[in-house]
This record gives sequence, C-alpha cells and structure tokens, in this order.
Amino acid sequence: MLRQLYSTDGLLEAPLVESDGSVVFSNVTGGGIFRHRGGETDIVVDRRRGVGGLASHAEGGLVMTGRDLAFADGDRQHTLLSIDGATGFNDLTVAADGSVYVGVLRHRPQQGESAVPSEVVRIDPGGIVTVAASDIRWPNGLGFAPDEQTLYVCEYAERRVLAVQQGRTRVFATAPTGECDGLAVDVEGGVWVALGSGSAVARFTPDGTLDTMIDVPDGFVSSVAFDGEVLYITTASRLLSTSVGVRGHAVAMARIPVH
Repeated sequence: MLRQLYSTDGLLEAPLVESDGSVVFSNVTGGGIFRHRGGETDIVVDRRRGVGGLASHAEGGLVMTGRDLAFADGDRQHTLLSIDGATGFNDLTVAADGSVYVGVLRHRPQQGESAVPSEVVRIDPGGIVTVAASDIRWPNGLGFAPDEQTLYVCEYAERRVLAVQQGRTRVFATAPTGECDGLAVDVEGGVWVALGSGSAVARFTPDGTLDTMIDVPDGFVSSVAFDGEVLYITTASRLLSTSVGVRGHAVAMARIPVH
C-alpha cells in the first residue's frame, strides 16, 4: 500500500534517506531541497532548481546536482564541479569508497531539446575526475550492485538500464512502459526503476528479468530510494512510501573534497 507523506506542485525528485531516517528530496521545477521528518517537511536549500541527485557527505551537508555539482551545508554553498559544454548534472550515486558517480547533461530537457550522447563521471576522494561510462543519451538513475562491481545507469532517452562493469557497458533491462528515470538496488541485487510517464516502479532481478511492478496512480514517477524494506518514491507532485519486503542496498556517504 502506498502512503502519501507530502504533496505539492512541481516535479519532486532525488529522494535520499539520511542516517537519522529523514528523507531529503528536491523539487526540480518548483525549486528547493526539502527534508521530511516526523510528519513535518522543512526547506533545506532554497530556490535551487534542476536538482536530480543528492548524496550525504561524510563531513556533513549535501552534494547536489543542477547547473553544476555543488555542496551545501547550512548557509554555506559552493560549486564542486562544472564541465565545459555541459548544461548541468542529473542523478548521482556514491561508491563504497566515497567516490561520487554523476551523470552529465549535454542538452536542456526542460526546454525540449533532444538528448545527445553524454557520460557518467567519477570524482574520487582525492578529487580526481575520470569518465566512468560514455555514449549515454540522457544518463539518469545510478546505483551499484551489492558487490560494487557493477554500476547500473538509466539511459532515459533509450528507455533502458545499462550495466557497466570493468569498463564495458551492456544493456541490462528495458522499460516495460514509460522511461527509466531514478534507480535503487536491493540487497538481493534487484534493481528498482522509476518508470517516468509509465506511472509505475519496476523491479528487475539480477539477470535483468522483470520481477515486480508497483502501479503509482500519479502520472510521472521520477525516482526511488530505500530505508530498510521501505521504498520511498517521488512523483510529479508527491513523496510516497511503501514496504516491499526486501532491504535496500545501503548507499555510502560521499568523501570527495568539499573545501
């Protein structure tokens, strides 16, 4: 059963469960980053638009996407990474060593521009930036398999999930409906994917077989995140939760330089 936690106008995105159980999420079009805790929702970062990915940092604060990759901690906010020719950054995830993997945008989706080939980059704890995967049309949701050997990447414009392993990229799964937007992985290696305009969330088994569908009667379904066996879901206008009977694979805190 889906439980509604919060509702507003805009496009909610980038759910992140913090260590105290709070859920942080963004409003891509309406602007801002918010924290839901104990039935109350408060603003964390005011006005910032286009945030498609969030991560907790080991030193406190948040790593967030948008027109640049940035860090925010209270009133402190500054750029961590910008790339020539990029229009912004979309979703992100964090590897066990604290490296941040983030999708680069090279088109303007909010202005109706067609997707072009782009890449996922890695920022390691030393601050070194490398390309982790390339030739991806609109990289979106990211997540690691439990053994951390496979990186899953949603390729939104192609309606599919890619698996990147030892520098090689293959098609892992294709959306049964809609598009592949946000992504989360469970401890059994199942991959949960928000299906965009398909108004649902799909679970794929580790071999890419469609296993489960959760219908979300709310139009656009943008992203997912785990807290134990609870799956948080963001849609165009709502933050939802539901128990799915399997624990999520924990996402590490970022350890990239922020000073």
